[in-house]
Amino acid sequence: MFGGAEIERRPVRLAELVRRPDDEVAYKAFCEAYPAQHLGMERALGTSQCAFDRTTRQAVRQTLTRALRNVLDDSGPKSADYVRGYLDQELADVHAWLEQDRATAVARGLNVGLGLGALAGVLLLAVPLLAGVPALHLLGVTLGCGDRWGLLGVFAAGGVGALGAVLSVLVRLRVSAEELACRQATGPGSAQVPARQLARRMRHEGVYRVFVGWILATAVYLVLSGGIVPVVEIPTTAADVCLPAGQAVPGTRFWSFWCAIGFVAGFNERWAFGILRRDTPRKRTGST
Repeated sequence: MFGGAEIERRPVRLAELVRRPDDEVAYKAFCEAYPAQHLGMERALGTSQCAFDRTTRQAVRQTLTRALRNVLDDSGPKSADYVRGYLDQELADVHAWLEQDRATAVARGLNVGLGLGALAGVLLLAVPLLAGVPALHLLGVTLGCGDRWGLLGVFAAGGVGALGAVLSVLVRLRVSAEELACRQATGPGSAQVPARQLARRMRHEGVYRVFVGWILATAVYLVLSGGIVPVVEIPTTAADVCLPAGQAVPGTRFWSFWCAIGFVAGFNERWAFGILRRDTPRKRTGST
């Protein structure tokens, strides 16, 4: 499922992991003797019930049950520091699993968002190409050879720009999924966003990045083809392709140039995100 496993219908408390009636007294003594560890185990159990992956929920619950059972059943002479160290180590393993679960939510959410964005990009590319000319004919608009090639260049640059944006995100995701998960902290005490909500947020982010790449590639095409930036020399224009037979330039040169421009523009979709990140601190500084 895109959103991960379903949320537990009935939340489970740590006390419910103690099933035998004769454990109630030992459990109360455990809560009084190790309040910090009890609170950590309670919070870890609650967080795991909102985990993205079902196996993470099962692993955390089994680990906490085993740790609690070991403490309650252990009647041997063990120091308080030994028990605290044991519980702290178990909690460290549980937190590592939960962090990995958040990284999985980030990666899967972005991958799904990129896939949805790419699919929407294909539709945006196919619909105008297949139905655009007949629709214009119905409106009495006739496109010349140069107009056709110009519009094809727009769609080609935009479509390849969307693919460039997908590749850009995937390259960064390979090494930064866990870092992205750690950044999603809001509110006091670094409260973390639930993994399912995090996956949904990253899915929207993936779709957004694809469309940013599409728009950037289209904007670069319009700027260069319109001669606004004369520094860049265009090797082949739509007019060159539409010359009479024997004088026309092969259309492959036109496609290769604009596809390359679109890919580079889409691959650098991070520019738009970086600009927003730099503007935010300035506004906050000015307001204070």
